[in-house]
Amino acid sequence: MNILLAIDFSTASEAAILEVATRPWPPATSVQVVTVVEPSQPWALSELVEEVMRLSRDLTQRTAERLRSCGLDATPVVLSGDPKHVIVEQAERTAADLVVVGSHGDKGLTRFLLGGVARAVVRLAPCSVTVVRTTPGKGARRAGMKVLLATDGSECSGIAARAVAERLWPDGTEVRILSVVELSLPTFQAALEPPFANTEAMEILRANAMKHAQDAIRSAEEIVAAGGLKTSESVSVLLESPKQIILDEAGTWSADLIVVGSHGRRGFNRFLLGSVSEAVATHAGCSVEVIRKRPSAGTSA
Repeated sequence: MNILLAIDFSTASEAAILEVATRPWPPATSVQVVTVVEPSQPWALSELVEEVMRLSRDLTQRTAERLRSCGLDATPVVLSGDPKHVIVEQAERTAADLVVVGSHGDKGLTRFLLGGVARAVVRLAPCSVTVVRTTPGKGARRAGMKVLLATDGSECSGIAARAVAERLWPDGTEVRILSVVELSLPTFQAALEPPFANTEAMEILRANAMKHAQDAIRSAEEIVAAGGLKTSESVSVLLESPKQIILDEAGTWSADLIVVGSHGRRGFNRFLLGSVSEAVATHAGCSVEVIRKRPSAGTSA
């Protein structure tokens, strides 16, 4: 794998570094340790800019050495520009398989990963993206991870399931597969009006939606189980937004990582569209990985 680890001087970046250093990766995995220095303001002293560049080079070099000590091939990279664009462009230019960034709990992404930058990386990166989050008071990670895989039965959800199955995980890792029973509100309301004003029409709609969710889970479970991972399943029929259902399930189960699928640069498919992707990535109480199919590859890393 080719990993782009985007860092700054924050504690959130330390969590991202630790995640890359301690997770098992395929043989010959390489890591770009990238920090971005934003262009200096006209009033900024050249000495100050030079000092920031020096500190950034030192940070990336120390981090690269730390990762090398863990057996990873790591290269320090210091870039200049708008982080929102530079990180995405660097991932595309170097054909990265995964971008890893850090965040502070559910308080949003830190420093240069604030606001629009976080949304740009999650939504526009040409590859998969992991947002690493630590939760105060949660304590040390268990021997195995608890991975929540959200699926809607779509092609991108299948790609996410295959990525989970093919990825190396700590021993004892368990994957819970979640699907939401989707009821189209206009269609459901139509079932309540003449000439469909009967409970039979409502039950047919509900049964079809339940079957779709169960089929999505079975499909993902077959893929993940084939990778030798322990699986469990959860079907939600709650009348809440899909994004809230995903967040609530992750919190109740104490998930370490939420995994969702995405269509390239177009955002999340079906219940994983637009604001849902941003809400899950920025408000989850655990890390989140967005699996994306690369345009030039069969599956994303």
